[in-house]
Formats: sequence, structure tokens, C-alpha cells
Amino acid sequence: MLGYLLARAGIDVTVLEKWPDFFRDFRGDTIHPSTMEILAELGILEDFLKLPHQKTRQMIGHFGGDRVTLADFSYLKVREPYIAFIPQWDFLTFLSGKAKQYPAFHLMMETEAIDLIKEEGKIVGVLAKNKQEQFEIRTEVVVGADGRHSTIRDKGGFEVEDLGAPIDVLWFRIPRSDKDNDQSFAYIDFGHGLVTLDRGDYWQCAFLIRKDGFEELKSGGLEALHAAVAGLAPFLEDAVRTVGSWDKVKLLSVTVDHVREWAKDGLLLIGDAAHAMSPMGGVGINVALHDAVAAGNILVPAFRKGPPSLASLRQVQTRRERAVRKMQKLQVFLQDRVFAKLLNEHGHIRMPWFIRLFRVIPFLQRIPARIIGIGFEPEHVEIGF
Repeated sequence: MLGYLLARAGIDVTVLEKWPDFFRDFRGDTIHPSTMEILAELGILEDFLKLPHQKTRQMIGHFGGDRVTLADFSYLKVREPYIAFIPQWDFLTFLSGKAKQYPAFHLMMETEAIDLIKEEGKIVGVLAKNKQEQFEIRTEVVVGADGRHSTIRDKGGFEVEDLGAPIDVLWFRIPRSDKDNDQSFAYIDFGHGLVTLDRGDYWQCAFLIRKDGFEELKSGGLEALHAAVAGLAPFLEDAVRTVGSWDKVKLLSVTVDHVREWAKDGLLLIGDAAHAMSPMGGVGINVALHDAVAAGNILVPAFRKGPPSLASLRQVQTRRERAVRKMQKLQVFLQDRVFAKLLNEHGHIRMPWFIRLFRVIPFLQRIPARIIGIGFEPEHVEIGF
């Protein structure tokens, strides 16, 4: 996204992508209403909506067998009042295709940054490698947008604050029937949690477990996983048996952290490289995209005056940190005080009292819809061509 914004403004930008394509199982498959507002401001929302995707206007949770609507996005005053479920590889292919329309945009596939080039206390580029060779790329600004295991963050020596995570996630897919409920989202009971993401002909499943509890689960065999999923969502009892080996189950170790200073001279971190998000609410990709828009709003005017200063790079954190901290604080509260507690209940659970209020007072459903769908202090595109 940031590469697109810079190239759109005529600023030469090179994006490095480690893999030969984008076809991988990412965690972020949700494009939220606030992000679709950005796509509309860029004039590409109509084309985005032509891509195959599923729409979720409500998030429905099942706690101990009781059903409740957790969020109703239909009340949001936005162009598209729903969450669009789309494989992230399709979104990245779409966005990179739009960026390639601009001569200033250069995408180098199967190329990764392996180190930073530093001269006189300033970052002036990266050492990169592809299948054939290692080479240098000199640049006025390096942006680390390489995720929670960021090489750029590591090589830059950034100080990271670990906010903790009491849960991990198992990631797998199971077939979806046309008879399946396409609105139900989360299931919590018997010490387990399940989130189902509708991908059309299959469910992408996120199975919540206690931190470092994967080996314990595996010791019970696949039957234990099948039984746990079927216990939470009985309509998946037959479909989950298609998960026939542990090779089809990927462990995603949840990390929530925050880099204390996002910028150094010539270097900026955004997205998960700057602040790894919890999977709570599926907001991570959207927060990262808003980081990119904020960076574009600040860096484009700076570039037009010359190489951006450290002060300019620091403005991105100043602009975004409060919103990110608010979201992480809420995520940590939910994972520590709600989900971790429920996952430690081995028997049949009762729906927490504050969640029961969502049934008694339906208006409350608009609050999480606003927080998840719009977020805190959403960004808007402020720069033209």
C-alpha cells in the first residue's frame, strides 16, 4: 500500500517480496469497512469488489451453546457496512497490480532484504539477495514492513516491548456446505475456541489453544482435535475429519508486541514490524494498511522537499501510536481477561455476563462493530498525484 501511494505521487519505490508469489495462508483475510473507505478514496474500491469475496454483516458468537450477536456492522455510516472476507493473496495481487500501473513502482519477487547498509550513523539502503546473487539497494528511506518476525527490525536494533499472549492458534481448512451458517463466527466451550472464516467453498479455521499447548493436544491424536471442533460446532462434525494429518494443521504462535521507537535516521517500521497485533478482531492487516496511509500522507510531502528527515519519519509513529496502543490494550484485555479464562474452563461454560448484555441491549452490538470495523482514529488519503 505504501509503495502504491509513493509511486502514485511519482516517487520511485522498490518493494521486495521474499517469495515467488503471494499464494500463502496468511492470518489476515479480512478487509474492514475503514479499509474499503481508503480503497474508495483511491478510486479502486469498485475494482476490489469485483474480486470473489464473502460479506459478513454480523459477528455471531456461541458461548457454551448460547448464541449472541457480538457486532452488527450494518449500522456503520460507511460505503460498505460489512467485513469482506478475501484471501490475502488475492488482495496483495490486486493491490500490486494497481501499483504496477505507475512507472515509479518496482516489485522484486523472490528477493529479500537480509541486512541494512549504514553510513555515518544513517541507514542508506539494504543488502538484498535473490536466487542468483546478493546485491545492494541504495535508497533515501528503508521501510520495514516485513511482519512480526521482521529482519529489518532485528538488523536495525530496535527495542521491542513484549505485551504477552496467553493463547496460540491452529490454522486449518475444512470443506464448507451451502447449508452451513455463513454468519456464525466464534465458538467457545469446553476449554476450546474456534473462529470460522468463510472462504466460499471452505472454512478457514482458527482453533484457539492455551499458549504452548499444541504438543499436549497432539498427544491426544487427531481424534481429539476432531472431537473438540465437533463439540464446538456440531455441523462441522463430518467436515473436520478431512483434516487427516497434523501436516494440514499449522501452528501460529501469537505474539503481541510494540517497538518503542519506530524510526531511526533513514529507517521506518510500520505494520506488524512496528507492533505485532493479537488475532482478536482480525484487525491486524487493517491497522497495518492505515499505518501505510499515514506514512504516505507524511512522506510524500517530505520527499517533495528532499530526503525525509528523521523528524519526518518519527511523525508516522506520533500520528499512529495512540490508535495502535488503544487497539492493543483492548486486545490484551480480551485475550488475558476473557479468552484465556474461558480456555482454562474444561467443562461446559456459561456466557460471561457482559456478553449476555448484547442480547438484552442490542444497541451495544454497535460498539464492537465500530471498534472492529472502523478502529481508532482511522486514516484517510490526503495526498494527490
